[in-house]
Amino acid sequence: MTENNATEDSGLQESFLSHLFELRDRVIKAGLAIIVVFACLVYWAPDIFHLFAQPLLSALPAGGKMIVTDVTGSFFVPMKVTMVVAFIIALPVVMYQLWAFIAPGLYLHERKLILPLVVSSYTLFIIGMAFAYFLVFPTVFKFMASYNAPLGAEMSTDIDNYLSFAMTTFLAFGITFEVPVVVVVLVRMGIVPLSKLREIRPYVIVGAFVISAVVTPPDVLSQLLLAVPMTLLYELGLLVARMYVPKPSEDEVVRPTD
Repeated sequence: MTENNATEDSGLQESFLSHLFELRDRVIKAGLAIIVVFACLVYWAPDIFHLFAQPLLSALPAGGKMIVTDVTGSFFVPMKVTMVVAFIIALPVVMYQLWAFIAPGLYLHERKLILPLVVSSYTLFIIGMAFAYFLVFPTVFKFMASYNAPLGAEMSTDIDNYLSFAMTTFLAFGITFEVPVVVVVLVRMGIVPLSKLREIRPYVIVGAFVISAVVTPPDVLSQLLLAVPMTLLYELGLLVARMYVPKPSEDEVVRPTD
C-alpha cells in the first residue's frame, strides 16, 4: 500500500513538473515574440511616439509643444511606447501560447469556442484602442484646450504624463470593448443564465457610468464616450449570446484526461 502511494505521489510530482516546464517554455516563446517585434521596431521609436502623440499635438495651439521634465524621458518614453506596440502586434502569438497550454484540459466544445474567443477578443481590443485614439482623444483634447484660451493658460504636457494618461485610456476602452465576449462566455459556460443578464440590465447601465466616472478624465464628455459604448456592447453581447446558450447534451461531455 505504501509503495502504491509513493508511486502515485511520484507520478503527480512528475506531472506537475512537466506542466511547469511546459508553462516556462510557453512564456519564453511569448516573450521572444515580443522581443523580436520590438527589435524590428526600435529604430522607428521616435516616429512611433510622434504618431502616438498626434491626437494631443493636433489639439495644441499654434506654437504649442510637448515638454520633457525628466532627463531620461526623451529616450525611455518612446521606448515604452514601442514596447507596448510590440506587445500588441505579438499578442496573437501570446494568446496562442496560452491556448496551447490550457487546451488539453478543456471540454471538446470548449476547445471549439477558444479560437472564436481569441480572435474576437483581440479584434475588439484593437477596435477599443482605435476608438479611443481616433475619437476620444481628439474630442477630449480639443474640449480641454478650449478651456485654456479664456484663462490665458498655455497647454503643455509632459510626455511621461501623456503616456500614463494614454495607456490608462487605451486599457479602459480596450477592456470595455471586451464586454460582448464576457457576456458570451458567462452564458456559454452556464455561469449566468441569459435571462438573468437581461434582468440586471439597469444595474449594468448604472455600473457603466460609475466605471466611466472612475477611469476617465473628470469631464462629462469623456465619461459619456466610455459609458455609452459599454452599454451598447452589453446589448450586443446579449444578442450574440442567444446563439451560444448551452444545450443539455453538452453538459454530459466528459473532460479529457491525461
